[in-house]
Amino acid sequence: MVSRRSGAVRTDMPRSTRHAGTVIARFKDLCLDAADPIALGGFWARLLDADMADAGDGDTRVDPRDARSPAESIWVNKVPEPRVGRTRVHLDLRLADSDPAALLAQGAQLVREPDNDGRWVLADPEGNEFCALAPDADSRPGPFQLVVDALDPAAQATWWAGALGGTVEHGPTDTAVLGAAGLPWERWLFDGVREPKTVKNRLHWDVELTDPEPMALIAAGATLLREPLDDAHWWWVLADPEGNEFCAFAPRPTG
Repeated sequence: MVSRRSGAVRTDMPRSTRHAGTVIARFKDLCLDAADPIALGGFWARLLDADMADAGDGDTRVDPRDARSPAESIWVNKVPEPRVGRTRVHLDLRLADSDPAALLAQGAQLVREPDNDGRWVLADPEGNEFCALAPDADSRPGPFQLVVDALDPAAQATWWAGALGGTVEHGPTDTAVLGAAGLPWERWLFDGVREPKTVKNRLHWDVELTDPEPMALIAAGATLLREPLDDAHWWWVLADPEGNEFCAFAPRPTG
């Protein structure tokens, strides 16, 4: 279940740290595993007021309609394995109304009503959990942060800020990255949990490299899981220091 209070409290961290070194990658987009990409892509398109496109081979893509939107494309990819384990990567959404009735009408499932954290925990039709929060005058409705479970939130946020730049802000049990290169949302939050990652994340993010190969990311501590397969699969699969899988794309030649 999505959590916000299960990590250890850190008291030895500065409130915020700006990482102004060389950016070696940019946030690119999200990828969501699915048993039925058409149904699941349609759900997320409705939820985000976006368009669903055929991505080929039975996969779909959810694209924001407004180029000024802070949302990002979500690739919905068909996989043979069923969903197992807890949701360790999810989006937090800001509601347009005082409750998630509109989301439930689109097919979301209620997992938990708000307690003292002020958030509804919902799930999509394949059981992937996400959070919905009450309207905020400073935030438009829709996704506003990407949340990742972490055994060491400060180390994870610092590692990713070292690769993508941004400011690291430390909370009592979580750490956020603000202003990472390419990040379309307000915050990238690493939430403290006690359970280590044991299975492949159902939702992962992609990055675009600034160099032709991911050597700088690997030198920084990423693990290489798979080389590019062919011209149609021209990306590397890597894992960050806590084992979260992500894909790294080399910049495509222009002209």
